[in-house]
Amino acid sequence: MNFLPLFFNLKGRQALLVGGGDVALRKARLLKRAGVNLTVVSHGIIDELKALLSHEQDQIIIGEYHPALLDGKVLVVAATDDNALHERIHFDASEHNIPVNVVDTPSLCTFIFPAIVDRSPIVIGISSGGDSPVLARLLRARLETLIPQGYSNLGSLVGRFRDQVKARFSVLNDRRRFWEYVIEGQIAEKVFSGRDTEAEALLTEAIKQGKVGHQIGEVYLVGAGPGDPELLTFKALRLMQQADVVFYDNLVSPQVLDLCRRDADLIYVGKQRDNHAVPQEGINALLVNHAKQGKRVVRLKGGDPFIFGRGGEELQELKAEGIPFQVVPGITAASACSTYAGIPLTHRNYAQSVKFVTGQLKNRKQELNYAELIHANQTVVFYMGLHTLPDLVKGLVTHGKPENTSVAIVSRGTAADQQVLTGTLADIVSKQEQAQLPAPALIIVGEVVQLQEQLSWFGTVGDQQSVAHALSMSKAVES
Repeated sequence: MNFLPLFFNLKGRQALLVGGGDVALRKARLLKRAGVNLTVVSHGIIDELKALLSHEQDQIIIGEYHPALLDGKVLVVAATDDNALHERIHFDASEHNIPVNVVDTPSLCTFIFPAIVDRSPIVIGISSGGDSPVLARLLRARLETLIPQGYSNLGSLVGRFRDQVKARFSVLNDRRRFWEYVIEGQIAEKVFSGRDTEAEALLTEAIKQGKVGHQIGEVYLVGAGPGDPELLTFKALRLMQQADVVFYDNLVSPQVLDLCRRDADLIYVGKQRDNHAVPQEGINALLVNHAKQGKRVVRLKGGDPFIFGRGGEELQELKAEGIPFQVVPGITAASACSTYAGIPLTHRNYAQSVKFVTGQLKNRKQELNYAELIHANQTVVFYMGLHTLPDLVKGLVTHGKPENTSVAIVSRGTAADQQVLTGTLADIVSKQEQAQLPAPALIIVGEVVQLQEQLSWFGTVGDQQSVAHALSMSKAVES
C-alpha cells in the first residue's frame, strides 16, 4: 500500500492552491466542499474559480508563487503546466513538512486526491496510488450507481440519534443489533423513499421500545424488465442485492437473476402456458409467510409488475395481512421490445396513441373489445398473444381492421437471440407458422411497424437474416 487512506477535518484550515485554470478549479471545488479556506496564486484565474472563492477567509493573489505563501498552510496543491515550478513547490512544501499534491505527477506528491463517492456524512475514497486515475474514476462511477443519494440522509439521521441510542442501550452488542435493525429495515427504506419524517418517527418509537429482536419483514415487488440486465433501475438493483429471499418468475433472465445477493434464497415460482410451478394463491402465501419470519423478500417479475404481471393481486394479499411493501416499476415489454426492434410505438405521421392488450385473459377466455382496437392512427401491442395469433388476427379483420395493416412479432426482445418477423394481418399467421419464432414474444399491430427496417439497430443483420432464411427454406420445401 503506497498511500494510507485517511480522512482529515480541514474545516476552517488554510490551504494554498497554485494555478488558476480548469484543473485548479476542479481541485478547488473539492477543497471548498471540505470547508477549506483557500489561497489561490496565479498570473491568471478563470472566472469560475474566482466565483468559488466567496468566503471572507479566501484569498486571490495575482502574481508569482514564493515560499512565504506556505506560512500557516496545512496543505498545498500545485496545478499549473510549469514542471520546474512544480518541483520548487514540492521541495518547499517538503522542507516545511506540509503535505503537497502536484497534479498528474505522483512522484512529487505526498498525498493524492482519491476518486470520491460523496454521500456525506458517508464518504468513500478510491485510489490507484496515482497509477491509474481513470480506473479509479470508473470504479467510482460504478459505486455511484449502487449507493443511492438516500444514504446521505440516512447517515445524517443516524448521527442525530446516536447519543439517544447510546443512552438507551448500554451494551455494545445491543447497540450494534439495533443499528443493524435500523439500517437494514423499514426505517432505512422510508429514508430512501424520501419519507424522512416517517423514518424519524419510527426510529424514535424503536428507541422508546428498546427492541432489537424479531421484526416483521417487508416485500419488494420489483420489475425485472424485459431481460437485458442493463435496463434495471438503480432501486431494483439495490433491493435485489439486500434481499434474503427472491421469488422469481419465468420471464426473469439468468443475467438479471445473477445480480441478486449471492447468499439469498432463489425460489422459482414461474408460470408458463398450462404449467404453473406454483399457483398464484401459493405465491401469495409464500410472500406473506417469509415476510412474517422477518425476511426481506423480493418478488422479481419480468417487465413491469403492474402491467399484466398480477402484481396488484399479490399486493392485495400483503395489504390484508399487514405486510409492508414497496413497488419498483420495470421497463415493460411493449416499450423495451419495440425499442430494440426499431419500432416507435407512437409517431406523429403514423400513430398518436397506443394500447397495451393481453392476448390471454383469465381462464383462457378472450374478452377483447375489438371495436376499440381497430381505430386508425393507433398502435396495439398484444402481450402473451403468440398462441392465439390466428384468433387475434381474425378478430381484428372481422371488426374492420384492413388486412394490409402492418404487424410485427418480436421474439425474446432485448436478448442476444432476439428475432423480429414483420408482415401484415393478411400474412403474419402463415409467416409465423413457417418461422416458428418462440415465446416470449410481443405482437405489434399498426403502421409504425413500417419503420422497423429503417430504424432497426439491435442485432439487425443476423436476426433478420435468420428469419428470412427460415421462411425461404420453408418455401423451398413446399415447392
